[in-house]
Amino acid sequence: MKELIEYIAKHLVDSPDEVKVSEVAGEVTSVIELRVAKADLGKVIGKEGKTARAMRTLLTAASTKIKKRAVLEIIE
Repeated sequence: MKELIEYIAKHLVDSPDEVKVSEVAGEVTSVIELRVAKADLGKVIGKEGKTARAMRTLLTAASTKIKKRAVLEIIE
């Protein structure tokens, strides 16, 4: 899951070196934390949050396949 979010984020932003993804894993739920450069925050969130919502949808679909729950947190 972490690799999926990292791949998507690095292709959206202008500064791919500053993309940091960490995963806090629990028994049932994993929290994926995404950090990007301040200038790239708008690109990751998108207009009205559409890009962030799409990333969360993909993450949910991928995590369902492995019978886990994953939550995406975009951190400033």
